[in-house]
Amino acid sequence: MTIKSSDLEQDKLYKMQHSTAHVMAQAVLHFFPEAKLGIGPPIENGFYYDFDLGLDDDDKSRTFTPEDLKKIEKEMKRIINGKHEFTYRELTPDEARQLYKDQPYKLELIEGLVQGGTDEYGNEADEATTLSTYCHDTFEDLCRGPHVEATNKIRSDSFKLMSVAGAYWRGDENNPMLQRIYGTVWHNKKELKAYLKRLEEAKKRDHRKLGKELDIYTFDDEVGSGLPLWLPNGGIMIEEIEKLAKEMERKRGYLPVRTPHLTKEDLFLRSGHLPYYADSMYPPMEMEGVTYYIKPMNCPFHHKIFSSRPRSYRDLPMRLAEYGTCYRFEKSGELMGLMRVRSMQMNDAHIYCAESDFETEFMDVVDLYQEYFRLFGIDKYVMRLSTHHKNGLGKKYIDNERLWLKTEVMVRDAMTNGNVPFVEVTDEAAFYGPKIDVQIWTALGREFSLATNQVDFAQPSQFDLTFTNSKGEAETPLCIHRAPLSTHERLIGFLLEHYAGKFPIWLSPEQVRIIPITTIHNEHAVQLENRLKDLAVRAKADMGSERMNAKIRQAQLMKVPYMVVVGDKEIAENTIALRKRDGTRQNNMPVDEFVASLVEKIATRSDKL
Repeated sequence: MTIKSSDLEQDKLYKMQHSTAHVMAQAVLHFFPEAKLGIGPPIENGFYYDFDLGLDDDDKSRTFTPEDLKKIEKEMKRIINGKHEFTYRELTPDEARQLYKDQPYKLELIEGLVQGGTDEYGNEADEATTLSTYCHDTFEDLCRGPHVEATNKIRSDSFKLMSVAGAYWRGDENNPMLQRIYGTVWHNKKELKAYLKRLEEAKKRDHRKLGKELDIYTFDDEVGSGLPLWLPNGGIMIEEIEKLAKEMERKRGYLPVRTPHLTKEDLFLRSGHLPYYADSMYPPMEMEGVTYYIKPMNCPFHHKIFSSRPRSYRDLPMRLAEYGTCYRFEKSGELMGLMRVRSMQMNDAHIYCAESDFETEFMDVVDLYQEYFRLFGIDKYVMRLSTHHKNGLGKKYIDNERLWLKTEVMVRDAMTNGNVPFVEVTDEAAFYGPKIDVQIWTALGREFSLATNQVDFAQPSQFDLTFTNSKGEAETPLCIHRAPLSTHERLIGFLLEHYAGKFPIWLSPEQVRIIPITTIHNEHAVQLENRLKDLAVRAKADMGSERMNAKIRQAQLMKVPYMVVVGDKEIAENTIALRKRDGTRQNNMPVDEFVASLVEKIATRSDKL
């Protein structure tokens, strides 16, 4: 196998991240010698380390201050310049317990590693793990590595401590809250500077910031956390995305259905969702002696639609699509803008097919993903085959090892035969079958989890779903759960950041702002507005009292694609002075030419201004 130079550089950066985390922990102990240590792994673009600083003078948990971080950074530079070697050694359990006798979190890690139950990240381990440490200078940490050869391999001007956050030990809210310091480190000062610049640009693109500035959505305390209210601009975007999806699905033979927002408990017991999803569902309601749940997903309802009448092989594949709202009680600490919400509008569908049609149907969904990606200009994405783990059978997954292995081979073969690259990840499947998850990246390089394509070998049997095959025999179909555009919430959050709010014309809530030079041109501006509206163009004539330049500035802030200025000359010549969002201008443009070009770009969903 050929190892690329880029792979070697990435491996080197990983070691630098891991080593800098250790240096930071040593610096923290220099100022807080009684601190208790958690873990300090490398992460994307940096590293972190968790600390328990104990209580302050007011018996409250001690936290790091900005001044603390400055002192820690300075001490880290001193350590780095000391050129201390990283040395590895293995320990017996008793040696490890003695070394960390005053570090309770390390002792807990040691016991997990010795017993082979869990590793330092709380993941199940198949067998006991060798206990090892890495030591540099006066600091020795329980660690498997890898690390750089010595501290001076880290450049003292190429790292920065970024922030402090609270983090439950091992991610469990029942455990103590620790203080987590995040940092970043790069090969050199230039790379660090470039990364910090990308972060500044990312802040400008943050969908929470843009969503407020562009009047896309809002939250209200009296409505509830995680329950977005879509403002008119957001409502327009949702309608455009639904229109797009329905056009795509109509071409592929999907059938629209609608289902209620709540159902009897029996439905989710039969589907198997209730025991697996109870913690993320809203609590039950009891009326007239019947228990109801608000729905967290659509699939059990679609199974009922399939079973509402006898089905033949001639009816299959049957593709049922719904644009309904589902509700999940995400934990308060996990809510984040539109990315993690409690009310979500699902771009959802379920495909019922014979096993012989599985590969064609599954890959048609993958092709649909790729068509959407081309439309939205998503150049970077990864398809992940998420499989089960045998240790989770009967707990996290349906207990049928034979069908797990069979359907995983089916998905793996389908992707391979379709020449679609994918990576494989163990222990991340749905509870009823393997799936393809799609990770995508914005134009700025931020990663999102978006689409999913899931195989279900369990629920069709649980719901007694059958069709009569060509031999006249009853056969159980496979079910494919797919959501190529995720939820509207997550998708619009992604698109806000991907486009920095500068949406393609077809998706822009407002497509044209008409700006009269003075009030005497208002009537003509309204006439042009009405002409565009008759052609289903979202146009608005600005009749405010502000000066023309102020109106142009306001339209630019709202990232309107086209600003059309009209005055005496334009009225007399039946032209417009066109200003585009990107700063380009075109004077003396015939109105008919502008309208024809605009309508065509909207109809074809062009990404060109």
